[in-house]
Amino acid sequence: MILSFHPCYEGDENRLCAGRDPGPEDRAAMERASAVILPQGCRASLYRMATRCCPHVFPDYAVRFAFPGKTGQIRLFRRMGVSHPESEVFSGAKAFFQKYGTRPKGFLFSFPVVFKRDWGGEGEGVFYVEDPDTLKALVMREGQRSNHEVPFVIQEYIPAGNRSLRVVVIGDSLYSYWRCQVHPGRFLTNLAADAVIDAESDPRLQRMGREAVRDFCNKTGVNLAGLDLLMHGKGSAAPVFLEINYFFGRKGLGGSLRYYTLLTQAINRWLSELGLKSHA
Repeated sequence: MILSFHPCYEGDENRLCAGRDPGPEDRAAMERASAVILPQGCRASLYRMATRCCPHVFPDYAVRFAFPGKTGQIRLFRRMGVSHPESEVFSGAKAFFQKYGTRPKGFLFSFPVVFKRDWGGEGEGVFYVEDPDTLKALVMREGQRSNHEVPFVIQEYIPAGNRSLRVVVIGDSLYSYWRCQVHPGRFLTNLAADAVIDAESDPRLQRMGREAVRDFCNKTGVNLAGLDLLMHGKGSAAPVFLEINYFFGRKGLGGSLRYYTLLTQAINRWLSELGLKSHA
């Protein structure tokens, strides 16, 4: 029996767990299932219950919940030994000022730098910072946003020709395209910042990026995510991993309908490799 919690994938039995933690009936269904299909928006509680109750769960979100947020992803990149921007992780503003004082100096890398809140998508909470005074003001403002310490990352800034490579992994398939910022002076290369999609340029670099992502995914189990990379021009340097997006835009894939087609096909291939099939 194939159990699906995904609203767009029909299994032999279908349940929804949106906005709630799973309960006894969900557990009983998982224990009867040969495989469980989960939505992208599943809670950690749903994923952990599924993996305890059933040997086959899609997608594989083990590292998503073991290394949460942008700070967790830095720890994951370090553990996996992949190239990524030099980074400092802070538990909050207090930790930053305890280390660097009120006038940031003696920094591990030179300005400009990139500031990233632990959570946020489509460029939210990501800032290009040119000098110590601006960084100080930004960290102080972040410290005032909440009555408790909120983690953040400060990274070296890596020039990459105003573009980043998005590599989307859906099951056993990879899809790549550039996101190019065409507006002078804008730092972000996401589509929400008016970047444009280019799926054709530099196929060799795209292939290098896909190969790096495939190797990373083979080692971590990630099989549904959009990974952002920086590529160093025309050289042979290793792709630089920026972020893993477990919620990702679909425009670069051809829109939502095409995405769900690709997802359904990937799930069916995954089930077939296990010798399973939904009879829905």
